[in-house]
Amino acid sequence: MSMISPDQTQVKLSNLIALSFYDLHWDIVDHRHTHYKLAGGRGSTKSSFISLEIPLGMMQDPQANAIAMRKVGRFLEESVFQQLIWAINALGVADKWKIRYSPLSLTYTPFGNKIIFRGADDPQKIKSVKLANGYFKYIWFEERAEFDGEEEERTILQSLMRGGSEYFVFYSWNPPKSLNNWVNQDILQSRGDTIVHHSDYRTVPREWLGEQFLIEAESLREMKPKAYDHEYLGIATGTGGQVFENVIVRPIIEEEMARFDRIYQGLDFGFGADPAAYIKMHYDRTRKRLFLFGEVYAPRMGNTKLAAKIRVFNPLNRVVIADSEDPRAIDALNELGLRIVGAKKGPGSVDFGMEFLADEVNEIIIDQQRCPNAVREFTGYELDQDKNGNFKGSYPDRDNHTIDAVRYALENVMTSRKAKVRKKSDYGLH
Repeated sequence: MSMISPDQTQVKLSNLIALSFYDLHWDIVDHRHTHYKLAGGRGSTKSSFISLEIPLGMMQDPQANAIAMRKVGRFLEESVFQQLIWAINALGVADKWKIRYSPLSLTYTPFGNKIIFRGADDPQKIKSVKLANGYFKYIWFEERAEFDGEEEERTILQSLMRGGSEYFVFYSWNPPKSLNNWVNQDILQSRGDTIVHHSDYRTVPREWLGEQFLIEAESLREMKPKAYDHEYLGIATGTGGQVFENVIVRPIIEEEMARFDRIYQGLDFGFGADPAAYIKMHYDRTRKRLFLFGEVYAPRMGNTKLAAKIRVFNPLNRVVIADSEDPRAIDALNELGLRIVGAKKGPGSVDFGMEFLADEVNEIIIDQQRCPNAVREFTGYELDQDKNGNFKGSYPDRDNHTIDAVRYALENVMTSRKAKVRKKSDYGLH
């Protein structure tokens, strides 16, 4: 058996991949991660990069097979199949690969290992895939945003990731506009075996794209900059209905937390399948900066377990402001030794609280590691649209458990601000 390494191909790999992918290539060579999530805009060459890495790896490992997937099977031939044919031609190894159109497959003839193609619109075809030799070392979800969500991906991977010692799972997609879309939310999650990579056309050699591509991109940048950001830079610009445009996701370090002297805590109870959500925060009134750095978030959690988890974040047993709709839960937690007080709420309290967080707070700083669900809810919270595409005037009552907990916690802060506004108004001050 003869193996072909990257430097033995007829064309240098550095001449085939854009500068933005150099470090990622060496990450793959060293196998520092399992999941490679590549988002980007038009012309970023992310799919070209993946299509080169898969045959390169297969030509070095007789046990390595690959599967390339789209959500809809009929799009396979004109997309990933042609993309991989381009790659083996670009690498100068087309004479070592057998191309088959029915069913679609590419076979590396020295080893007999294969790249097969499947659509996720027929899950049974993925579950029933059998290999004569080796295993699916390489798995590719192309146009990831078309898939139905993490659960569908997970089910597919459970069927495919068997019988091998190491895997490379590639995902490629153009981010949808909505920050609430599942793929945009997914890359906010942190896993040690996963690397998220973002690319756009600006690191790609001009001659690869052609002058007309660049003319179109520049024209859109000048005429519709937000559309340009989404389509060419691959930025999830939002639908225009994003409520919290002041969110900053970053680590909050211990030195910062040591200076936090205005600690607030809020709790939203879970009903049925809804989770209970506790948030610990600091609010800097002078700079109007809110820091979220502690979270409990779980469905169907009993009061005893919930109290124990809150106590970890609240060793001094400070007051926690909770949803007053469930007085029995408040009593139960108080009996367990916590100090829980029901929020006052009142007419218009939801709108006032949301507007305070969205407009009066300059920055909502959330630590991804400490508060992953708060990151997901605050960044993905958007107004609903009617059938004509107009935004509705009310705030949607879903995926807002940490948001509600924050509103409850800051109730006194918001009430005092409202009182000051009224006082100024009484004296004609604006």
